[in-house]
Amino acid sequence: MKIFLAQQNYHIGNIEQNTSKIIEAIEIAKQQGGDLIVFSELSVCGYPPKDLLNFKSFIDKCYTAIDKIKQHADNIGVLVGAPAHNTNNRGKSLFNAAFYLYEKEVKKIIHKTLLPTYDVFDEYRYFEPAFEWNIIEHKGKKLAVTICEDIWNITDSPLYRLCPMDELIKHQPDVMINLSASPFDYTHIENRKAIIKTNVLKYKLPIVYCNAVGCQTEIIFDGSSLVFNKDAQLIKELPAFKEAIESVEIDDEKNNETTINETKNFIAEYKKIPTALNEDLNISFVHDALVLGIQDYFSKMNFKKAIIGSSGGIDSAVVVALACEALGSKNVHTVLMPSLYSTEHSVNDAVKLSKNVQCSYDIINISNIYNSFLQSLQPMFKDLPFGLAEENIQSRVRGNLLMAISNKLGYILLNTSNKSELATGYGTLYGDMAGGLSILGDCYKLQVYSLANYINRNKEIIPNNVITKAPSAELRPNQKDSDSLPDYTVLDKILYQYIERNLSAEEIKSLGFDNIIVDKILTLVNNNEYKRHQFCPILRVSPKAFGTGRKMPIVGKYV
Repeated sequence: MKIFLAQQNYHIGNIEQNTSKIIEAIEIAKQQGGDLIVFSELSVCGYPPKDLLNFKSFIDKCYTAIDKIKQHADNIGVLVGAPAHNTNNRGKSLFNAAFYLYEKEVKKIIHKTLLPTYDVFDEYRYFEPAFEWNIIEHKGKKLAVTICEDIWNITDSPLYRLCPMDELIKHQPDVMINLSASPFDYTHIENRKAIIKTNVLKYKLPIVYCNAVGCQTEIIFDGSSLVFNKDAQLIKELPAFKEAIESVEIDDEKNNETTINETKNFIAEYKKIPTALNEDLNISFVHDALVLGIQDYFSKMNFKKAIIGSSGGIDSAVVVALACEALGSKNVHTVLMPSLYSTEHSVNDAVKLSKNVQCSYDIINISNIYNSFLQSLQPMFKDLPFGLAEENIQSRVRGNLLMAISNKLGYILLNTSNKSELATGYGTLYGDMAGGLSILGDCYKLQVYSLANYINRNKEIIPNNVITKAPSAELRPNQKDSDSLPDYTVLDKILYQYIERNLSAEEIKSLGFDNIIVDKILTLVNNNEYKRHQFCPILRVSPKAFGTGRKMPIVGKYV
């Protein structure tokens, strides 16, 4: 059987455009003699559609799309994802479903069983889980069709007791097929591959795994669709972060496809992540994910140009480089806003960066604006000593200038804060925390340095001085980040244990970290939740990003 995998980038709610892409892929597969084509989870409407599922008109449009798509499923089978009505009198009104289309008809609808509610997922809010499991018979083959999470309950996970494949295997299928929307994070690609391979080893069947690609606001899907033969050999791997339509021959008696040497060959534990932060781990994938995230945010929101506050520091430099790669240098404008505390080398470094990436830039000295604020506030500030208020005024002046330019010229402000700063509150609300999209908000400072080195892998794009100098906000004389925070080599590792691994203060201390430092850092994280709740969307690249995947109370007390 010749099966096509359609790894496509969908636009949530843009059902007409998604439908056109799906039909185009079907026609390509038909022209090349395909027997079956597989699309990703909820491909008709895009994933995750969230509360759009509450609109009757939204569901009606999905059904209209299915009616249109099935007209192209004449001599080829189509497995496409869409919400489906629950016609039973119990449970929620919708299923997360795979529609099997053939001979211009809806032959069968397969319902998703395991509805994830962890991290960025909240599917049980909308869908009813499947309560029956049947195979699909297509051109003499029995297909065991599952949807995303359905194949993850293979490792005795405490999250689920039911494994859909345990039911489907009773019907003696010939091949497993999974429609997926599995998000990227820098620990997930190999673990996902291992879980898929585990299914093959357990059920002794080949598997066709079609994953979504593209960025939906903060959630990035990498694609990386896979096919294993019945001997658990990898025979097809679609590219990461790119659309692709490729075919594979599935044969019961022999394996016609050439096997692919896997970079790693292991069976992962369920949801296992590294026990310590490795800032270089899959940094090339992180880079590609962020570039795709910027591209998709702009294209799907119909934005054209980006503006970035360029300080001469590592964070803004990496964002400028990534934005130029994603959008083209002509669509990126940087603004340098030195104050009386800015060093000459920072201004020079920022100018050099803009010249290296060939983007336009302006220099606006904020000293006079800053002084006018101080003069206006002097009757209230009186003779109180210089402190945080004066530092933050500088940051907010810059934020105001950037937003003014954004409003006037129609540019979208890209935020440059990193995860270490967001975690500890080392940022100014309505100042350097302003922006329409956070590029580095899920990258610790150490990872930002790794990204800079990766960007410079072939030539110097980010000036070396930016990478080697001590980080500073330059809001007071001779300021260094280390004046307020522990060294990033310590800070980031503690943050990782608390945020990614959910370890308590005592558990982190038992790893050998200083007790006082641990308590200080965790207090900072918890006390600054209110800032993060006012922050812009963050491109997610880690197992636990701030935003939709980490729901913490603002008013709470826990260390």
